[in-house]
Amino acid sequence: MRFTVDPWDPSYGASVQTELGEAMSPATTDIERADAQWAPVAPRGVRSAAVLFVDGVRRIEARTWIEGGIEPVPGVFASWAAGVIRCDRVAKVIDVEVGRGVFGPSAAVGDVTTKHGRYIATSTENARPETLNTAINRRMTECEARVAQRCRRETDELVVLDGPLRESTRHLAEAVGVVKSHETKYLPVELDRVIAALGDGERTPVFRIEARFPRYSWYLRLPGPSGGPWAGIVRCEASSALDTAAVIGLADRIAATLPGFASEPHKDPRAPQNLYPIAGLERHLRRRLGDAKVLYRALRVASRAVSVG
Repeated sequence: MRFTVDPWDPSYGASVQTELGEAMSPATTDIERADAQWAPVAPRGVRSAAVLFVDGVRRIEARTWIEGGIEPVPGVFASWAAGVIRCDRVAKVIDVEVGRGVFGPSAAVGDVTTKHGRYIATSTENARPETLNTAINRRMTECEARVAQRCRRETDELVVLDGPLRESTRHLAEAVGVVKSHETKYLPVELDRVIAALGDGERTPVFRIEARFPRYSWYLRLPGPSGGPWAGIVRCEASSALDTAAVIGLADRIAATLPGFASEPHKDPRAPQNLYPIAGLERHLRRRLGDAKVLYRALRVASRAVSVG
């Protein structure tokens, strides 16, 4: 029996699901090349001298019951942070924004002030975990969009977002979202095979995802140990507002730039997809969230003060 071992640490789930779910709408695949001419695209762009890597982290601080309505309803307290690390021979965190909030399905939900921070209220439709998580993620990605817009200083700086483009980030001019793991099948079988044929630093031709908000996309293989047809594969996304020539040029710049930031298995369990600047930024942002135990105690103290009052 012949087999390969994916270098991606299984404790983080799978880098690619065993069975990819079908996309809601078929992709438009003849953006850069006709389907019959699809093949790996060799690196041909110029590596960007400066790259802005943008990422966000989030954390549930406490579960809560919100009173004041017909009956108590469940909710959560959460913190999030987003930041930018600029890489131009040296890596430096140049902006961080931290936010905190309380989320729940009640008109009675209100801002909560503690000794260590203010939690801004967001009313949700219901208390389902997926609803609360979506609301928290929306606040985090809005934070990511703000710090990215503040920090782009030069027109030639490449902006790389960790994860797909979202409602709040898809309008960022020439920003590229980098998706590390794969759950959805976007390409037909005959074009899907091109992904497996990619060499280090090679990409697929650009295609267009026709979803709720359209965007351009392409796959890129980062350099790393062999581990099967999808080892080291990331999927990149760019705004549908770009014209064809601009998005192809952006795809070439990404293919020339990102391999230089790919992580190695002995340093990162999600190598090579978890880029070194993103991993460093995540650690910095988690520290900026503050001590979870201290924040939890502050929330307990604030809740007792409200009860006594």
